[in-house]
Amino acid sequence: MEQKPNLLELAAKILKNSINVFLGREKKKRLIFEHLITVLMEVECIPFKETGYFSQLICDYLDQKKDLAPFFNRYPAPENFGAQIKEKAENYPKANRSVLVDSLRRQYDHVEVSKATQKNIDALAAENTFTVVTGHQLNLFTGPLYFLYKIVSTINLAKKLNEEHSDNHFVPVYWMATEDHDFDEINYFNLHGKKVQWSKKASGAVGRLSTEGLQDVYDIFAAELGNLGLTGNLKELFRKAYLEHSTLASATRYLANVLFGDQGLVIVDGDDVKLKELLVPFAKKDILDHTPYQKISGTIETLGNLSPDYKIQVNPREINYFYLKEGLRERIILKKGRYHVVNTHIDFSKEELLEELEAHPERFSPNVVARPLYQEIILPNLCYIGGGGELAYWLELKSYFDELGVTFPMLMLRNSVLMIGQKQAEKVERMGLKVSHLFMEQHSLINKKIRDISNIDIDFTPQRQLLEEQFKHMYQLAEQTDKSFLGAVKAQEIKQKKGLDNLEKRLLKAQKRKLKDHVVRLTALQNELFPNQSLQERQLNFSEMYLKMGDTFIPLLLDTLDPFSGTFTILKY
Repeated sequence: MEQKPNLLELAAKILKNSINVFLGREKKKRLIFEHLITVLMEVECIPFKETGYFSQLICDYLDQKKDLAPFFNRYPAPENFGAQIKEKAENYPKANRSVLVDSLRRQYDHVEVSKATQKNIDALAAENTFTVVTGHQLNLFTGPLYFLYKIVSTINLAKKLNEEHSDNHFVPVYWMATEDHDFDEINYFNLHGKKVQWSKKASGAVGRLSTEGLQDVYDIFAAELGNLGLTGNLKELFRKAYLEHSTLASATRYLANVLFGDQGLVIVDGDDVKLKELLVPFAKKDILDHTPYQKISGTIETLGNLSPDYKIQVNPREINYFYLKEGLRERIILKKGRYHVVNTHIDFSKEELLEELEAHPERFSPNVVARPLYQEIILPNLCYIGGGGELAYWLELKSYFDELGVTFPMLMLRNSVLMIGQKQAEKVERMGLKVSHLFMEQHSLINKKIRDISNIDIDFTPQRQLLEEQFKHMYQLAEQTDKSFLGAVKAQEIKQKKGLDNLEKRLLKAQKRKLKDHVVRLTALQNELFPNQSLQERQLNFSEMYLKMGDTFIPLLLDTLDPFSGTFTILKY
């Protein structure tokens, strides 16, 4: 396990940032003291493929396997951004900039915009300004921790590009998935192992949903938090975001803006009539010519032929658009020669559909296949930052982009983080383990620990090897005498190996009973750090870390996470 970055460099960076905060923002003077505490934090990294939580496709992509080269444009290494800038500059219509900037100014019209964000919005009008973007659903109160990690990765990438390519300007963008309609995926977050849920009947685009009813959620949230420590800050943040804003989109924009506005984050809502007008010619090719369906289907077949381990993330449809109105977002399908909106009585002839598309582009909502194209049409974007599942479906899309003449962005895996407290780290050490061991499946971890601490060597590997050697001789005898006995020898070998496996398992089980205390403590620790035997970042809400670390949490992430690291980060606090 390598240590990264250098702790002295990290300490100097944090101290510098703390002094800037001290001098520039009176109300956060305490941060200078809180930041200094983080000097003592340890930062460790392990390769993504050693965690066991990332697919073979993503691990091969990170290794830049040659077979995957046709499925992405350029790998997001620092030295490749110059060529990506040049290509996007030549391929991004100048007229799209003014539409983008005008739309952003409208979207921020009633929002308190930070100086850094306003500067970035204005800069997007210039031809030498580019974006790096991440997208995410409108999860209630940010949802799981990785929402923050995606945005921090994006902000830090923009910072690094601004340092390395000073002739250009780079803006971090959060694309709000306001048009999604799967309310059950976003209507809750976890706090202290409990589900805080917004119970509401909902349909249509989630961004348009009224926040009415969130007072009840606030009351549950506030009761769970109690009144100690930093709970007041979290309650006020939730109250202002969700009880003082009328829609889920405006509430989410407020929340993300409070958390990251001082970093210049620009938040884009694609549910915008002017932005949708730029999508019209591409939507026609999808709806009438089925271009993405043909291209992506071919790519999926090619990927499947490369490896059976490459699991397909999304499948294209013949038409990749929904029809969108208040309370309605349903698929458009071709049915008996007419374009029908599923689960409604709405349908169109070809001419009527084209007329509707031209007159009301805001009523046509891209699905998971078409949305990435929409994003790249309206933004001068260089790189998309996402999780493993997202990058897996982006890798299906390049031939589709090529066919339509749209520059395919670089694809960067976001930072992943395990936050581990000092007491937890001490427990790991006392148990004679490394933090990396805790990524193992629980039964494998327990077996490893039992073997480590047991005075009996319960590992039948040598016996298996001896058995294999013996059966090699038996196979030779069968070959020399009667080949029809080969099957019987094979069956006997399988039976003998299975017997050894069963005996090993029974002995391990007996040792686990004897060493029950060790097993209980080990599983309790792993369950703390990997709730529901899943990555911490997929289960915990940011509020839990805020209660432990306060205003130092997000600055710590900004100071330590390197988007180019290519490794899973472990932060000990």
